[in-house]
Amino acid sequence: MKLNTRRTILVGLAFLSISAFWQLYDSLIPLILKNTFQVSDTISGGIMAIDNVLAVFMLPVFGSLSDRVHTRIGRRMPFILCGTAAAVIAMLFLPFADNIGSLALFVAALLVTLVAMGSYRSPAVSLMPDVTPKPLRSKANAIINLMGAVGGVISLLLISVLVPKTGKPDYFPIFLIVAAVMVVSVLLLLWKIRENPLRTEREQIDAGLAETEAGGAAARPEKAEQDPVPEAKTALDPAVRKSLILILISVACWFMGYNAVTTAFSRYAQIYWGIQGGGFANCLLIATAAAILSYIPVGSIASRIGRKKTILGGVALLASMFALGATVKEYHVWINVLFALVGVAWAAINVNSYPMVVEMSKGGDIGKFTGFYYTFSMAAQIVTPILSGFLLEHVGYFILFPYAALFVVTAFFTMLFVRHGDSRPLPKKSRLEAFDVDD
Repeated sequence: MKLNTRRTILVGLAFLSISAFWQLYDSLIPLILKNTFQVSDTISGGIMAIDNVLAVFMLPVFGSLSDRVHTRIGRRMPFILCGTAAAVIAMLFLPFADNIGSLALFVAALLVTLVAMGSYRSPAVSLMPDVTPKPLRSKANAIINLMGAVGGVISLLLISVLVPKTGKPDYFPIFLIVAAVMVVSVLLLLWKIRENPLRTEREQIDAGLAETEAGGAAARPEKAEQDPVPEAKTALDPAVRKSLILILISVACWFMGYNAVTTAFSRYAQIYWGIQGGGFANCLLIATAAAILSYIPVGSIASRIGRKKTILGGVALLASMFALGATVKEYHVWINVLFALVGVAWAAINVNSYPMVVEMSKGGDIGKFTGFYYTFSMAAQIVTPILSGFLLEHVGYFILFPYAALFVVTAFFTMLFVRHGDSRPLPKKSRLEAFDVDD
């Protein structure tokens, strides 16, 4: 069985558009709040958490809703198209509000943008497992994350080049270019990916794989063709439920650490390390570039040693780098090595954690389990900007990296007890390979 790389790259266009926006959001919104509207770090953290508050409610709802929607263009595609259209219109009012100094318009535009983005994130992420057989999802998720990293790089490059070191910046050109990237990506996705036929093909492959693992005793091949959703929706086994809870807690913990750094880094770099203008984006670019180079290798490693071991290695490396970052008092060139290793670590975690969660789902519940994953990751990202922002304001900026390291270490110990959702070895020769045809 072979992953269709070209198809997976095209599916990843949805995640590219999402990641381009969120990198822009995390990098520039805190600066606008602080420099234009003079919002305190604690309040800024609260505003930055709004998207995650919305996501906790919206992602499970829209994930489950997209499981039940059936249209000519698919289950997920209507949400992706409508959500992107609404988001790109609303987001252009953000730099306009910044330029005219209207906090009311800025907050209103921000709320509309965040609701629009939340309406299609779960459906967009669910598209990959919809069209990818279970054993190939870590490799596919590596490519999806690679595409997301490309979106992040686009935003970071724009920030690095277009944000001046002195004077009040005009962010409108950056927002406009990112909006164009989002529109082009989603239109290309709609043009090239036929969601319904690809999902049916994947269901047939998974049904055949289950038959092969059972020794061929159960099943008639023609049954999979007649029934497009072979897996019945049944209650989770208690042991699987325990693993699901533990990995979701782990997800929350490492996002508590990682998101604290990414959300506060633009302010941290300018205030604590003295980096001017958009120079802070260079550190994030290093981390993103390292992640890009790591996504495919860590996906392959996981297919050999397992997802859990790969995640644990990434968590250990991430905690070590955050602990080392706590010792840095001012910017040095070698810090780029630290951020490169942060990128490698995050790749190892991110590529494998989502596939572990959806591995525990049934075929018709992928959107629901995607919602579970994002509920816990977003819940963490509600708390951590506010909590870390409060600590930065009242304790000191030095607390950022120790705070992040503590939560990532906690994730390592909860992850140790996860027993389900790992990848299985692929059969070397199988008639299932006939289903995996390159487009």
